[in-house]
Amino acid sequence: MGAQTAAGGLDAVVVGSGPNGLAAALVLASAGLSVQVHEAAGTTGGGTRTEELTLPGFHHDVCSAVHPMALASPFFRAFDLTAHGVRLLQPEIPYAHPLDGGRAALAWRDLDRTAEGLGPDGAAWRSLLGPLVRRWSGVVDTAMSDLRGVPRDPLAALLLGLRTLEQGTPAAAARFRTGEAAALLAGVAAHAIAPPRRLAPAGAGLLLATLGHAVGWPVPAGGSRAITDAMVNRLRQLGGRVVTGDRIDDLAQLPPARTVLLDVSPAGLLRIAGDRLPAGYARSLRSFRYGGAACKVDFALSGPVPWAEPECARAGTLHLVGSAAEARIAETAVVRGRHPERPYVLAVQPGVVDPTRAPAGKQVLWTYAHVPNGSPRDVSDQIIAQVERFAPSFRDLILATHVVPAAQAGAHNPNYVGGDISGGAVTGWQLVMRPAARWDPYRTPLPGVYLCSASTPPGPAVHGMSGLHAAGRALRQQFGIRTAPLDLIRGGR
Repeated sequence: MGAQTAAGGLDAVVVGSGPNGLAAALVLASAGLSVQVHEAAGTTGGGTRTEELTLPGFHHDVCSAVHPMALASPFFRAFDLTAHGVRLLQPEIPYAHPLDGGRAALAWRDLDRTAEGLGPDGAAWRSLLGPLVRRWSGVVDTAMSDLRGVPRDPLAALLLGLRTLEQGTPAAAARFRTGEAAALLAGVAAHAIAPPRRLAPAGAGLLLATLGHAVGWPVPAGGSRAITDAMVNRLRQLGGRVVTGDRIDDLAQLPPARTVLLDVSPAGLLRIAGDRLPAGYARSLRSFRYGGAACKVDFALSGPVPWAEPECARAGTLHLVGSAAEARIAETAVVRGRHPERPYVLAVQPGVVDPTRAPAGKQVLWTYAHVPNGSPRDVSDQIIAQVERFAPSFRDLILATHVVPAAQAGAHNPNYVGGDISGGAVTGWQLVMRPAARWDPYRTPLPGVYLCSASTPPGPAVHGMSGLHAAGRALRQQFGIRTAPLDLIRGGR
């Protein structure tokens, strides 16, 4: 363990061992500080864990499964997962969007090959995404910033902004002539659990689509747990300590430390800080909006999914909802608190590149359906129906299932309030001003206490950037260390 402060306490304590909490801990430890992480669960990882949820030998990602940001986010580019032993496996087709009649729109790693497959809309797809792909690192740096300063690549920021304004408004209707291209983009935008034709989801969709062509949508060999293990191992090499099975319900439970970073939701901060918070800030946290949710269903299968469009068997991720119009209808229902008859289903088949996920000849299928926040429903029948819509006889392959309704998601990850896996509703305002309207969204009114979860900018996804931004502020404000956090991570390799 690193050297302790003169008073005998720690330099820093982190609550929560998700990607953001671990990223914060790594920044602090790389600066030579003594760091201790407290995790409520029996294992580390938060949203990046892998377990045998159905049958022995079937390894399922508990939360996140596909990781473009593992290659693209500034934190992970500096950390370099590959250098820490993580193998990121690339499906030939990052994502596919099946349609009725045995058709599918396919997003290949190669932008030109994707455009060729979109026929009359190929040129439109290339002109929309090509400039973003060419400046992808600047696009990512803009989207993964604290959303407070001048972009490092102003042209990339402008390109992303103009395209977001187009795709997040009725002007989007003029871009494509065919259902395939429109559906392909709507499918990625709907990751935000919001109607695709709004600014925040449109921006998220453009970012994800750009990464599909620029760096791919990889899956870690062995499961998402590999990312957590690499981060925890490095933290321990730097002298940090991780305590599992230790639920923190009050700040008083923590050991003495000069600074505390909380990888928790606004609801978690209210619970842990109690009446220590000023009334105005507490009101802001209570008014924070949580968004639509996910009912997750994992399948153990006797064989590969029999997609009607054979090329879908080469895709790592599939968006199962039908047309772009159907995606808008389904997502609008969810944000209005209704269960759509045909929900948006996100499916991942890691076995297309990772045979270790299931016994020989068998497969796992990771799925979730979007549902209203707090929904107690098991929607596995609707998920099966959506898969069978594009893969007849899928039901015959099912050996076992594991279901987590949205209302139960908080049992394994308290940050998923009501099943909201995004850390808060994905709206333009709440992406910038989360969790409250403050210039410094990470620093709380409590001395030395910072929030570093996905409920701070830049928001959801496994990128580590909320932790990095919060830790950078703690270093400057509590320790007078002004070295750039990314330089600390690079120097620690």
